Amino acid sequence: MSELARLKFYATQPHTCSYLPDQQATTLFLDPAQPMSGQLYAELSELGFRRSGDHLYRPHCQQCKACIPARIRATDFVLDRRQKRILKRNSDIVVEKRRPRFTDEHYRLYARYITERHADGDMYPPSREQFTTFLIRELPYAFFYEMRLGERLIGVAVTDVLPNGLSAVYTFYDPDEERRSLGTFGILWQIAETVRLNLEAVYLGYWIKGCRKMSYKTQYRPIELFVNQRWVQVS
Repeated sequence: MSELARLKFYATQPHTCSYLPDQQATTLFLDPAQPMSGQLYAELSELGFRRSGDHLYRPHCQQCKACIPARIRATDFVLDRRQKRILKRNSDIVVEKRRPRFTDEHYRLYARYITERHADGDMYPPSREQFTTFLIRELPYAFFYEMRLGERLIGVAVTDVLPNGLSAVYTFYDPDEERRSLGTFGILWQIAETVRLNLEAVYLGYWIKGCRKMSYKTQYRPIELFVNQRWVQVS
């Protein structure tokens, strides 16, 4: 029996889906008593699991299979013209790697981002408790990649560095810097960092066909989608 086969998982009761309002969702969680090592996390990421706070989870809906795990194999990735322009436009940004910790600077940026970009979502209104529970975890693989213009913080890519790649947990940024396309820049930077670290892939979470909030993920080509328990490359 493999180590994964010995793990315990728990399913939630059906609840309203955050992405498809007409659907009921069920989520599968790794037993919270299970120590969440980087190696275990990496193995579960290969099966479509994600991290939120202290928990590893994946969708487990009986009637809907719309949430499809997506990843970018870093060495296969090819920049398109728009992405090249975004990198050039942001060549003045310095990215600094930090351990997650609560600061007023981080929280103010996060609160502005949620309020101005996601006021229609389930993370609104932002709160210090929500921010801390979701993103400030003392885990050996968790990092904040701060994007700065001089001393000014304009973005943070919350990222887990695993043995098999980088897991893009969440990115928040200055909503006034729309021209810079900082969400795209954050992913492009993580792809380059994955190559630099000689790792395999950037794990982007779930893609849902027809969901506007998820459509950006297929702009990175080639993309891999986890379908029928295997990763399939989409050119």
